[in-house]
Amino acid sequence: MAMIVLLVFVVLAVIAAFWAVGIYNGLITGRNAFKNAFAQIDVQLTRRHDLIPNLVEVAKGYMSHERETLEAVIKARAAAVSGLAAAKANPGDAAAMQQLATAEQGLGGALGRLMVVSEQYPDLKANQNMMQLSEELTSTENRIAFARQAFNDSVMAYNNKREVFPSNIVAGMFNFAAAALLEITEPEKREAPKVSF
Repeated sequence: MAMIVLLVFVVLAVIAAFWAVGIYNGLITGRNAFKNAFAQIDVQLTRRHDLIPNLVEVAKGYMSHERETLEAVIKARAAAVSGLAAAKANPGDAAAMQQLATAEQGLGGALGRLMVVSEQYPDLKANQNMMQLSEELTSTENRIAFARQAFNDSVMAYNNKREVFPSNIVAGMFNFAAAALLEITEPEKREAPKVSF
């Protein structure tokens, strides 16, 4: 009789171990999925950040009296690059996501002001390089929006997995922290900057 009780106990322990390992692996998979989704945001934001110096260079030749606007774009780009680096170091961290969102909102605002000011320069609007860069920037903004949505979906799936019972037990035991969404809080910043040349 004692042997049967011991055997039942061992079988239950093995089942519990496999159950915990399955949940743990699912949490790891979810965390890796949102980190991979953030890598796609990184690619698109880096592309955006790389386009901006070219845009400023083209505009600089035509907008000699708009130095403040150009400098604001350059400063906002530097802040956005810094925010991206912080977020890359820890995707899903609430402070890093907030820093990135704030920096990108600032950059979007600075780019919007640059586009508004550039409307006053017909030669700049007609410049082939400026038109091409503006089109690439608009395309990149759309890609960023799609990548951000994929990231937020992955974060939501991971957070749901770590919060539901019984996964929350394993998540708590192994310190799986909640991941933060990358949210743009100002409604006017949810749209790509309008560029028309």
